[in-house]
Amino acid sequence: MADKLPTYQPIPPQGRSKHLQSRPRQWALLLSTLGSFSLLASWRVLSGPHAHTHHVPLHAQRVLDECATMRQMPGPSASFASRLRSERFEPGTKAQYIHNATIWTGLKDGHDGYGRALMHIDKNLTVTSSPVIQGDILLQNGLIWAVGQIPEDIIKQTGTGVEHINAHGAWVTPGIFDIHSHIGVDALPLLQGTDDTNSIKGLTLPWLRSMDGINVYDEALALSVSGGVTTSLILPGSADAIGGQAFVIKLRQTSEGSPSSMVLEPPFSLNNTDKPSTHPPHWRHMKHATGENPSRVYEGTRMDTMWAFRSAYEEARKVRDAQDAYCVKAESGLWNGLGPDVPKDLKWEALVDVLRGKVKLNIHSYSPSDFDGLVRLSNEFKFHISAIHHAHEAYLVMPLLEKFYGGKPAVAMFATNARYKQEAYRHSEFAPQILHEAGFDVIMKSDHPVLNSRYLLYEAVQAHMYGLPANKAIQAVTTTPARTAGFGHRLGLVQPGYDADVVLWDSHPLALGATPKQVFIDGIPQLTKPFVSEKSSHLQHAPSTPEWKTGAKEALKFKGLPPIKGKSSRKVAFINIGTIWKRTGEERALIEVVSEQANGVMVFINGSLSCESLQDATGCASSMEGDRGIHVVDLKGGCMAPGLVSFGGQLGLIEIEQEPSTNDGEVYGPFDSKFALVGDLDRAVDGLSFEGRSMLLAYRAGVTTSIAAPMGSSLISGLSVAFSNGGAHPLEHGAIVHNITALHVKVAPGGQPSVSTQIGLLRQILLSKDESKITGWFRKVAKGELPIIVHVNSADIMAKLILLKGEIEEKAGSAIKMAFFGALEAHILAPEIASADIGVVVNPARATPMSWDSQRILPGLPLSEDTVITSLLKHNVTVAIGILEGWEARNTRFELAWAALGSKVQLSKGQALALGSTNLEKIFGIPSSAVEGDWVAYRSGDMFDLGSQVVGAASERRRQVDLF
Repeated sequence: MADKLPTYQPIPPQGRSKHLQSRPRQWALLLSTLGSFSLLASWRVLSGPHAHTHHVPLHAQRVLDECATMRQMPGPSASFASRLRSERFEPGTKAQYIHNATIWTGLKDGHDGYGRALMHIDKNLTVTSSPVIQGDILLQNGLIWAVGQIPEDIIKQTGTGVEHINAHGAWVTPGIFDIHSHIGVDALPLLQGTDDTNSIKGLTLPWLRSMDGINVYDEALALSVSGGVTTSLILPGSADAIGGQAFVIKLRQTSEGSPSSMVLEPPFSLNNTDKPSTHPPHWRHMKHATGENPSRVYEGTRMDTMWAFRSAYEEARKVRDAQDAYCVKAESGLWNGLGPDVPKDLKWEALVDVLRGKVKLNIHSYSPSDFDGLVRLSNEFKFHISAIHHAHEAYLVMPLLEKFYGGKPAVAMFATNARYKQEAYRHSEFAPQILHEAGFDVIMKSDHPVLNSRYLLYEAVQAHMYGLPANKAIQAVTTTPARTAGFGHRLGLVQPGYDADVVLWDSHPLALGATPKQVFIDGIPQLTKPFVSEKSSHLQHAPSTPEWKTGAKEALKFKGLPPIKGKSSRKVAFINIGTIWKRTGEERALIEVVSEQANGVMVFINGSLSCESLQDATGCASSMEGDRGIHVVDLKGGCMAPGLVSFGGQLGLIEIEQEPSTNDGEVYGPFDSKFALVGDLDRAVDGLSFEGRSMLLAYRAGVTTSIAAPMGSSLISGLSVAFSNGGAHPLEHGAIVHNITALHVKVAPGGQPSVSTQIGLLRQILLSKDESKITGWFRKVAKGELPIIVHVNSADIMAKLILLKGEIEEKAGSAIKMAFFGALEAHILAPEIASADIGVVVNPARATPMSWDSQRILPGLPLSEDTVITSLLKHNVTVAIGILEGWEARNTRFELAWAALGSKVQLSKGQALALGSTNLEKIFGIPSSAVEGDWVAYRSGDMFDLGSQVVGAASERRRQVDLF
């Protein structure tokens, strides 16, 4: 049937003689009695008047066992559920008793109450199915031993070595399962010697194995564990149509220290062990990819990729059919003419197992054209697909996904990462909600290092914010991926008998900034002396979801491209305001003004603030009366705050990163032979385009201003521009905030020329007296008239730049306005940076050691007390945050909240807000008068609340208010 996984099917009986169809296979019983005389044995088969003798070979039992194994489906053994010790248990591991915890068990879809019943590994005791339990957890022998109100006598049975942990009511969940990761094979820092993600030796390579490239020293392993990730499916990359076999690993370091020892339930053949006769095989895993990636890498088309699939599966089918034919004869006692071995082909054996239903197949696929091809392919060769990954347009063609052979797949996706290529352009943030409501299993994944798997939980947080129910959001990174990958019998639940992989959190797992206090893998604590910050009480509950109203419907109606421009209004009154954030003084300090009754009012006319009252609407009655055209917007206790500012993602210059025709393009650098043709520095304002989707989504999320620098990978990039994300075109009044904000240079190791040559050239240009063209702009920098932003990560290079700044200032007699961008090692030089009066734009805000020159990061909680940001702020450095890609701009307000919560000493809301507004303005020299009239209205909370929603933006400069 179509809704069942394919099983072993012998060759149909049409081609077999009637006597073989009806004759009992009694020879197997006879064979067992022959013992050492089997070599001399024979078997007579009667066919009409003739008699045929078939000698039973010595290898018969081996062959028959192998044939039986072929039809055996994967899964846990019958005895697995009664195990009392994990095969991954490390001798000497102490039992762990976590008491007084709030336990999310994952056992039930609803969230309608708290259970207290005891669940114990002894199945005779009471079992509860409540989603949340108030009580205790006992971890022993690498397993979850008991959950609930655990009696003291059970604790005593563990002996004297038990570790007691008082959770003080903190949340506990199963460990996070990342179903799409390249951790270990795309190891950090990124180096040529550890790049083992993709082979480009051919479109179909099912014989390759990701575990052969796992680097146990990948710095991301410990970082990901510190984010609560305990298990990952390590996939080959997506350059090939069939990239190879994948393996599930636990992220803890083992005593053996090998990649093999990290693999969970490896195929029995992997470690040269024979499968016990009572044990079914373990699930295997494989990666396929469709669409743009294989086409781009192999300079082909989707037609080429689909033919490559069909050709490979035809080869696998030939091997499978030859095996089936062989086994039918062997099991029928027709040994004459059979070779000693079942037919095999090492290159295709994994793909043969796909056809036998023994492989959890994960496919990188985005668009309906690719889904449709996979529907045809899976039905032609009759194999099931466990999950489609990325799947940005899956929510638009859900009936099509129902047609996959064996039933619909799970969908593993990003929350908001989109528009980086054409097939990702129609993604909607409401896709997880839409797919869930249609009955699909929804999984959130990292594609590490595309997204840092340390923050995979944040993908679930965002999915919940956009409508995925809270319980399903947590399941999307725990229970659902574990079950989809074939490990639902041991992972993804807090239940006795399951692996002792649990996480103790400092707040509700869906609260922004939720961070582990401790992580257990196989019952072993993974964090040594973790740094913990006590979170406020409101973060101990699941956040509310904003009132999105028609968001999901609009996404479906407009095929992923709903209108996202705001509706302009001449006169708007925002009422029931709870707080107002205001700029004060030349330093642009931000202060919070509170309306005690949450009934403040602000009235805007043509974008300008006309009236403000913290008491009630009567204070602005004269501004509101007698005007039927006024729009009244109820903020329901929300807030008004300055518009946010974004830098780093090149909004306005890039629309679809992998589509050159949608981008401004790269500039020529000083070491490019064509640089002389330009004769001057590039100005980003000349390449600016408006109304891009990432730009408008940022605007709708409160980011009113963006700064973009020309795209360049060489020493000198050019001159950046500040502009309004809500602008319609460059000539619109107020669309350009500041034509030229700063001069951008990049100093980095690893290329041509050397770092010393790069700094030497900067010295030479900055000391030049030439006022014309290129040197003229550097002359402005030397005079302190134009900021210079240096893109740099290494503390060693920053130290040289500090010296260079001092040298130039001494000779030029003026102070240079310098700032570092990236600066992930800036904390090492925090006092020196402060003394040199250099600003810092940290990017990414949540530091990751992606490159060799950014290894010495401060990771923040729970691994360090401080972050790069807090370390610099302690020394009074002007600090801001940046973004890596344009799609990230919409999440700026949450990055600011992360910055506030990521260290032991939490930032104030004012400090956090400044990181994404006034501090960036100061670093880039944007006049306060150009942006101080930008306001953003948040309903049902402030800018840091996941439950709040941006409903409007006012701009005095643009002379309008946009409502969303």
